[in-house]
Amino acid sequence: MVSSGPKELGLDELADWDRHTVDVPSGDVYQSRAWAAFGDRHGWRPRYVRFDDGFLVLVLERPWRGVPGAGAYVSRGPIRAGEPAEQTAERLIAVARWLAASGVDVIASDVEMPIGTGYAEVIRQAGFRSVEEIQPSRHRMSLPIGAGAREDDLRRGLHSTTRQLVDGAERRGLRILRYDVRAGRDAGDGFEAPPAEDLAAAAGAAFGRLYDLMALAARRLDFRLGPRAPFLDWASTGLAAGLIVLLEALSREGEPLGAAMFYRHGSRLTYSHSADRIDRRKSDPGVAHLQLWRAIQLAARESRVELDLAGVDVTGARRQPRPGEPNYGLYAFKRSFGGEWIELEGNHEWAARPLRYAIGRVTGALATLADRGRPFR
Repeated sequence: MVSSGPKELGLDELADWDRHTVDVPSGDVYQSRAWAAFGDRHGWRPRYVRFDDGFLVLVLERPWRGVPGAGAYVSRGPIRAGEPAEQTAERLIAVARWLAASGVDVIASDVEMPIGTGYAEVIRQAGFRSVEEIQPSRHRMSLPIGAGAREDDLRRGLHSTTRQLVDGAERRGLRILRYDVRAGRDAGDGFEAPPAEDLAAAAGAAFGRLYDLMALAARRLDFRLGPRAPFLDWASTGLAAGLIVLLEALSREGEPLGAAMFYRHGSRLTYSHSADRIDRRKSDPGVAHLQLWRAIQLAARESRVELDLAGVDVTGARRQPRPGEPNYGLYAFKRSFGGEWIELEGNHEWAARPLRYAIGRVTGALATLADRGRPFR
């Protein structure tokens, strides 16, 4: 059973927040103070919630446009923290009811909970319903890394073609720059430190190059990509907090060829965003493969038990991609590194006041359409 609570903490009570929400084995960057600060700059009100037993939950609340009320998002929370799934469910229900009592109309949560744990049954009995994802994917792929794993053994676990691509990229002198405040100028074997002394400035430029490549991929593959400014804001915020690592691939001559961004949290390293130059795939094969191999090395060196390969599931169907579908190539790529498919319960929401929620969604959609006609400032 969940202890009594929750209650809201003040900013002067958050000194060790990330130690309980990010650094624990099931922690998540989307429960961090860095993510809360980013949300605060983009229209969300962070609410730091504590249960009497010390359990912490970050909630992001957003008021409706032009009408009373608000919606709230428990981003990747409550974290599992080694508790039974039923207890995690009870914590979410308690937070949702507490928020509703303060005027929030709808509460969404997408904690990464495997199916078959009983979690979904508990929250659905309390009125939650399954809805489409806030994040790009519902399910995810995972590469387990055993305690004390040897890099030679991990390399032998790659598919033979993938291993050959990694070997070939290394022989051709492809270089991997590591932008990481925890490494500083000591990038480690197999990595290079950014040439500039100002890590933040160098990383900002590299994140910009990554976004440009992702924008090209979005146009080519017809998927939605969020605006540039918020992406760069979050990337720099997460990097400064030590939660984000960026690996950028360069040719032997120093020409950027692609980049991959990873989240450092809990006992895992999580694959977040990546892109490469499609015009150089024939002349410089293996860019994405070498980047991901370096991430495996980094995860092992930091004694993490998993490289979280993130999701590839089919929007709408939310299942493993099949040959011929847009995400199948990405699925096969992650499988070639030893990725295993893990099905999760996904995003759920509870509408405490359905009518006011519906009105808030309408006014928000109208405001968004109006904003699109306004020039950026």
